[in-house]
Amino acid sequence: MTEVASQEEAPPLRHVAIIMDGNNRWANERGLGGVAGHQAGVENVRNVLEACRDQGVETLTLFAFSSENWQRPKSEVQGLFALFGTYIKNEMRKLRDKKVRLHVIGERGRYSNGLRNRIKQAEALTAEGDMNLVLAVDYGGRWDITEAARTLAQKVADGELAPANISEELLAKELSLADFPPPDLCIRTAGEQRISNFLLWQMAYTELCFADCYWPDFGKAEFDLALEEYRRRNRRFGLSSSQLLVSQRDRA
Repeated sequence: MTEVASQEEAPPLRHVAIIMDGNNRWANERGLGGVAGHQAGVENVRNVLEACRDQGVETLTLFAFSSENWQRPKSEVQGLFALFGTYIKNEMRKLRDKKVRLHVIGERGRYSNGLRNRIKQAEALTAEGDMNLVLAVDYGGRWDITEAARTLAQKVADGELAPANISEELLAKELSLADFPPPDLCIRTAGEQRISNFLLWQMAYTELCFADCYWPDFGKAEFDLALEEYRRRNRRFGLSSSQLLVSQRDRA
């Protein structure tokens, strides 16, 4: 078994992303409706947010609703967005008081005007927070990259940018998480082992951890176990093991 890295060698952990999976299965096993599972999942956000604060995590990004989720039953989608609006309304002052800054990423074109206004209000109210909570709602990694490419293409068409000057760095600046470091760790609950079109560009070198429990059951203990596993990893970013060792010695 790989030993846990020492404090000096432990990889930094500034940004955690979570794919919150298993709400429906959690509800079905209890004879409840699907929305009840999502409600339990919303309640659990508070617990994991607090666990992140305890561990010094600066940014928590949650995959709340994907671009593909529009294919789910209409009643479930309506219930999810009603729950999302209620969460924003009920939690924004609590987030402000806990110094958590809220950001919502994704395609807002299909939101109601009321929801869009509520999000803007919440983002403004929490703007002074020193920790970030990012909610990805109607979000897809392919959509994110396409929108960034479209923005650069328009700059080329307007004569503001030469095609030869397009770089990874320029494209990254147009993505939804341009103001944040890439996730260090992505956790997916409910035993599924895929990333499902989530932060495709940003997670090129993100460590992945898959938890067997459903999202409503993913508490502080499970979060701490995921972080322990993360800290056993050697994050090489393309370097060989020997190069990584030299780099660690140079930083010591």
